[in-house]
Amino acid sequence: MVVAYDGACAIDVVGPADVFALASDRVKAKLRGAPPAYDVEIAAVSGGVVRTLTGTQIVAQKALADLAPGVDTVLVAGGDYRGAMRDARLLGWLRATTPGVRRMGAVCTGAFILAAAGLLTGHRAATHWRSAAALAREFPCVDVDPDAIFIRSGKIYTSAGTTASIDLALSLVEEDLGYDVALEVARDLVVFLKRPGGQSQFSRPLRAQTVATGPLRGVVDWVLRHLDADLRVEALAEKAGMSPRNFARTFTRDMQMTPAKFVEAARLEQARSCLEGGRASIKQLAGDCGFGTDERMRRAFQRALQVTPEDYRRRFGRA
Repeated sequence: MVVAYDGACAIDVVGPADVFALASDRVKAKLRGAPPAYDVEIAAVSGGVVRTLTGTQIVAQKALADLAPGVDTVLVAGGDYRGAMRDARLLGWLRATTPGVRRMGAVCTGAFILAAAGLLTGHRAATHWRSAAALAREFPCVDVDPDAIFIRSGKIYTSAGTTASIDLALSLVEEDLGYDVALEVARDLVVFLKRPGGQSQFSRPLRAQTVATGPLRGVVDWVLRHLDADLRVEALAEKAGMSPRNFARTFTRDMQMTPAKFVEAARLEQARSCLEGGRASIKQLAGDCGFGTDERMRRAFQRALQVTPEDYRRRFGRA
């Protein structure tokens, strides 16, 4: 069952529902006469029409209070969660329902709603990378992992942002119906069954540009324009007019990553973009993006994305 509310993200509701529906179709095609593998319902506090974050309207078939006992899995959608996390009826239903379900989960910022209900206390959890610091700050009893695509902690499941709802749903299908069915559904949706890397592969350079202030903003902007330059801490500290030690400490505190990790993430982001849209050789890209050698770039890709540059180009490059 997927829990929706006014302000929920439409794909957080429809994405998992489509995954489970496709999985049911796959099982039905293989086992004639078998009952549906999943009976998916969308529910809301009062039922009826729910207005999503984009204005799209979704009809919740049932009100939470009218649901029959025996719900197996609950996923709470993400979106503009602020009203939902203050809704006493929703939080009370989640608390009362959790002991009896096999799995309780949240997609993206739906984690804030589970946390407000007290269900993430002592658990490791994921949410959208942009909201991870806020979740950790507002609920210090939750062990927030800002890089994970999805996390299982006991019977509690949480995922990163938006399309990660599909990653989470596919993992639940694999748990229930096995690898082959989950893989077939992933192929139908043209997505990875298990995508390479974590949220950091998309977010670190963007996050740094978003939060950088003072002298760090100038350094971050300069790094992104000069990826093939000397980007050691000493050189960056000189750009900022700070001592290397103070620069490294300030950068790590404000950006939640070391200068070295930021530089590598920025170079990876540029290399990914070039591999997706260009035809330059791996050796040339390694030099242009600041890795120096193709072997160093290959190690960086393996470390961060668990794929080689060649494999990445085959998967994502334009024909």
